[in-house]
Amino acid sequence: MRTAASASLQARWFDGRSSHAQPVRITLEPGPKGPSLLLHPQAEGDAARRFTHAQVGWPEAWSAQRAQRTVLVDLGDAGSLEIDAVAQWNAMRAAAGMRAPLAERMQTRWRVLLAVLVLAAVGVWAFYRWGTPWAATQLTRQVPMSWETSLSARALQQLDGAYLKPSQLPAERQAQLQQRFAALGGHITPALRRYPAYAPALTLAFRAGMGANAFALPGGSVVVTDGLIEAAASRGLSDDALLGVLAHELGHVMHRHTTRMVVEQGVLNVGLGLALGDVSTVVAMGGSLLTALAYRRSHETEADCFAVALMRNAQLPTLPMAELLLHLDGERGAKAGAAQKAARQAPTEGEAGWAQLLSSHPDTRGRAERLKRGQVEGCERPSPQR
Repeated sequence: MRTAASASLQARWFDGRSSHAQPVRITLEPGPKGPSLLLHPQAEGDAARRFTHAQVGWPEAWSAQRAQRTVLVDLGDAGSLEIDAVAQWNAMRAAAGMRAPLAERMQTRWRVLLAVLVLAAVGVWAFYRWGTPWAATQLTRQVPMSWETSLSARALQQLDGAYLKPSQLPAERQAQLQQRFAALGGHITPALRRYPAYAPALTLAFRAGMGANAFALPGGSVVVTDGLIEAAASRGLSDDALLGVLAHELGHVMHRHTTRMVVEQGVLNVGLGLALGDVSTVVAMGGSLLTALAYRRSHETEADCFAVALMRNAQLPTLPMAELLLHLDGERGAKAGAAQKAARQAPTEGEAGWAQLLSSHPDTRGRAERLKRGQVEGCERPSPQR
C-alpha cells in the first residue's frame, strides 16, 4: 500500500522541445529541505527524472475560497507541468511535508496577512523612532570637520548673496559681544559635549537682514543679525538675553544637528526605500518631510537643554532669554494677525493644527515659560559618543 507521499497523479509535461504535451505521472518525496518531484514518463524504457526542491518552481495559491482549475509547475530548463487534479496535488504537497511560503499564506489567510502588516508597521516605526537617530548619531562621528567647515562656508556665502547684508553694528559693540560669546564658550564642560572629541573653533558673525534671527552653521559658526540685537535693546533687556539665544545656537553646534539632519535623512530615505520599494516614492517623500520636522523639534529641545545647562555653568540667568523669545513671538503673532485681518481670513482649527505640525519650532510661548524657570522638559544628560 502506497503512502500519501508516494501516491502519484497524472500531469501533462511540456519539455520545451516540442509543442505537444507528454502524459506523465508525478510523485513527491519528502526531504530535509523540502519535497523532491519525480517525473515518470509513460513510455516504456524511459527512466524517472528527479527534480530537487530548489529546482522546482512551486506554484502558489492565490485564494483559499476559489480553487485553481489548473496548476502550472515550472521545471526550469526541463519545461513545465500542467496538473488538473489540484486538490490531489495540494494533498500530495502536504503529505510530503511541503510548507506553504509566507507569501502564499498571506494571500490565502487574512489573519496571517494582518499579522505581517502589523509587524511591518511596528518595524518601520521602530526604525524611524530609534534606529534612524541611533544610526545617524554613530555615522555623524565619522564626518570630518573639514566637511562641516566647507559646508558652512558655502552656506554663508549663498546666504550673503541672497538674504544677508553686512552688519551695521558698531565695531565696539561687535567686539563686546564677541568677548562675551568667547567667555560663554569657555563654560562648555565635557559633560555638555555629546561628542567628546568634537572641538570646533567657535566663531560669532554679525549680519543684517532676515529680521531678528540667529542661527548655527556646522563646524562652529554662529550668525546673529542686527535685528535680534536691536529687538533685545528695544525691550531694555541685558546682553544676557542675547547670550541665552547664542547658547541655544551653540547647542546646535555641539550636538552637530545640521550634520545629523543630513545623515538622518540619508538613513531614513534608504530605510524607507528598502522597506517600501520603488513604488513608495511619494510615501517616502512624505515620511521624510514629517520625520525631518519631528527630528528638528527634538533638536530644538536638545538645544534648549544645552542652553539652560551652559547658562547655569556661566552663572547667567535664562529669564532675559525667555523674555526676548516672548517678545519676538508676540511680534510675529501681531504681524500674522494683521495680515489675516487685511485678507479677512482666519485660520480654521484644522489649518492651525497643520501649522503646528509643520513647524520646527512649536509652542514658542511654552518654551519661553519653561526657560523662565530654567527648566526644559525632556532634558537628559547627553550620552557621550566616543
